[in-house]
Amino acid sequence: QVQLVQSEGGLVQAGGSMSVSCATSDRTFSNYAMGWFRQAPGKEREFVAVISSGGNTNYGDSVKGRFTISRDNAKNTVYLQMNSLKPEDTAVYYCAAKRLNLNLYLPEDYRYWGQGTQVTVSS
Repeated sequence: QVQLVQSEGGLVQAGGSMSVSCATSDRTFSNYAMGWFRQAPGKEREFVAVISSGGNTNYGDSVKGRFTISRDNAKNTVYLQMNSLKPEDTAVYYCAAKRLNLNLYLPEDYRYWGQGTQVTVSS
């Protein structure tokens, strides 16, 4: 069982920045693809970003150019740097892990999940 522990979120003004992290004690972290998803009230969980075990990244269209996903395998941690935040970025953000670098964009394809981090962007 892989346990993912996310950092706390918070409130930020539109145009601001915030970083969230997701850490695990699992020593095989480097073998996992790591994704970030978000869910706003009344909406389905949405793909945000993914980084493969090899370091390849991809982003959802709504965050491309504003968000950056990265990983530090020495610290067993994945990060999501969010810049130029908009009120529509307000959501609970979840990190997720899976062993294979396949089917990386749907939440149902991930086995392990963090507890969620609330990010609120005020206008």
